[in-house]
Amino acid sequence: MGKALADNFREARAVFEEVDSALSQSLGRVIFEGPEAELTLTANAQPALMAVSLAAVRVLESEEGLDLARDAKFVAGHSLGEYSALCAAGALSLFDAARLLRLRGAAMQAAVPVGAGAMAALLGVELDAAQEIAADAAGATGGVCQVANDNGGGQVVLSGDKVAVEKAMEIARERGVKRAVLLPVSAPFHCTLMQPAAEAMKDALADAAIGRPRAPVVANVTAAAVSDPEEIRRLLTLQVMGAVRWRESVVFMARAGVTKFVECGAGKVLAGLLKRIVPGVSGISVGAPSDLAAYRAFIESVSSELGAGSR
Repeated sequence: MGKALADNFREARAVFEEVDSALSQSLGRVIFEGPEAELTLTANAQPALMAVSLAAVRVLESEEGLDLARDAKFVAGHSLGEYSALCAAGALSLFDAARLLRLRGAAMQAAVPVGAGAMAALLGVELDAAQEIAADAAGATGGVCQVANDNGGGQVVLSGDKVAVEKAMEIARERGVKRAVLLPVSAPFHCTLMQPAAEAMKDALADAAIGRPRAPVVANVTAAAVSDPEEIRRLLTLQVMGAVRWRESVVFMARAGVTKFVECGAGKVLAGLLKRIVPGVSGISVGAPSDLAAYRAFIESVSSELGAGSR
């Protein structure tokens, strides 16, 4: 993950080196070489994924002339990706983003004892039905069960106490939901059980330097654009417990006229969800040197649609 970018571009290498410095750890080595068990620890995975995303952004800036202030109507990120988006847009320094995500991951892991919480993906269900399932499971068990992610394309993730989430999976199957899958996660993210982590992040964010982003950020918890630094700070605190409203975020951007999306970093999940959320939009993923030619062609198609000299 990210190794080909670091091997081929000094701008990418500089990202991993700065993250290592911020964390006083050779996280780059773990990202490139493993072991996987160490990389997937939440406290490592969150800054690691951010580092790969920022490495891709820096390469696009240096090699392809990307300028977010000129080229992007919005930036957005899914869960921890919101920090990546803020960093890419200059609202957070890379050093601070890495340290905040290390704290965020550790605090979220520590908020609930291992094995006490769970998350489950419901596939083939819309948000309203998923919310009803979660509420009924919470009522039946007396535990917490809430929507954590509305990813779009009929995919909704629930989070909460393990007994309540397992009950929700049972109810979902009874109601004809296509699939209910327990996720291999270490904690129940984006639900009220994360209150201790939200308090920790509130304190950390109070001390963080946050500026105005070069492009408005579409916040997870509101599915709307924000540029004011104090509002960004407030929403990042709420995000720890709040649902990731990704489907609504994409709809918001599309309604504002966005038809082309570029996903920067590891994987292609978000680009894959686009057309299932808003038919007619298109997206591309950039996470390796081999993606640059496709990105170039993609941007040329945007320029053609907008008119000569536009991007």
